[in-house]
Amino acid sequence: MAEARTREMHPKRVGERLAEARATLKLELEDIAERSRIPLRHLRAIEASEFESLPASTYSVGFAKTFARMVGLDGDEIAAAFRAERGETLAQRQEYTPFEPADPSRVPPSLLAMIALGTAIVLLVVYLMWRGGGASEERQQMAAGTAPEMVASSPAAPALPPSSAPATRPVPPAPTATTDKVVLIANDTVWIKVSERDGPTLYMGELSRGQRYEVPADAKDPRLLTGRPDVVGAQIGSRVIPALGSARRTISGVSLKGPALIERETATAAAAEADRSAAANSDQASANVATPAIP
Repeated sequence: MAEARTREMHPKRVGERLAEARATLKLELEDIAERSRIPLRHLRAIEASEFESLPASTYSVGFAKTFARMVGLDGDEIAAAFRAERGETLAQRQEYTPFEPADPSRVPPSLLAMIALGTAIVLLVVYLMWRGGGASEERQQMAAGTAPEMVASSPAAPALPPSSAPATRPVPPAPTATTDKVVLIANDTVWIKVSERDGPTLYMGELSRGQRYEVPADAKDPRLLTGRPDVVGAQIGSRVIPALGSARRTISGVSLKGPALIERETATAAAAEADRSAAANSDQASANVATPAIP
C-alpha cells in the first residue's frame, strides 16, 4: 500500500527523478561518483532502478539519499520513496539506519590535522610577538612626541597664522560593499558549484547548514550553479543578502561579484514590490466592481 501511495504522488520512479535533476544541473554520473565516493556502477543501478545490482538496503538507501542532496532534491523524501520501491516494510525500516558515505575531503588524516594545528599555533605566537614589539615601539615614539611613520611620510605643512583655524584633514571615503569579499552562506544543506565563466571549477560540493564558502578574491568572473537558491545567502562586506532566490528552482551562471549580487537583490526586491502593487490594484478594482453604486 505504501508503494502504491508513493507512485500515486510521484508517478516517476526515484531513478528517473534523480537522473532528470542531474541533467538539469548539467552533471555527469562521474561528477557525482567523484564527489560522493559512491561507486559509479551503483549510481547507474540507482538511476536504472536495478535493485538486484545494489548492495544491502542499509547502504543503497544512503547512496540514494546522498545522490538526491547533491542534485538539489529532498534526501529524506527520496530515501522513503526508494525504500517503498524496494518493497521494504515498516519493520525493516525500523531495523536499519541509513548509511551516508563520509566525504573524505572533510575528514583530514589525523597527522595532517596535527601538523595544521601546530603550524597555526606557531603563527599565532609569532604574530603576538610581532604585535607586542610594534606596540612597544609605537608607545616609545609617542612618548618622545612623534607618531610612527607620520613625520617621514608626510610633507612639511606650511605654517598658519595664529588667528587661522587649522585645516580639517580630509577623511578618505569608507570602502563600499562592492569592493569587499563575497562569502556564500548555507541556510540549509545545499549543493553548489562555483566556477569561472567558461573556465575551471573553483568549488563543487555540499554545504551543511551554517557552513560558509568564501569566493576567491583573485577569481576573475566567478559564477554560481545550485538547485536551491532559496537557502543560499551571501555576505558582501557588512551587507547581507538573505537568499539568492525566492523559489526552489535551479539557477545557473549567476555572477558572484559583489556589485552584481547587490544589483540582483535590488532588481528582485523591485520586482517583488511591483507584483505586490499589481495584486493590490487588482483586488481594489475587483472590490469597486463588486460594490453597487448607491443613488
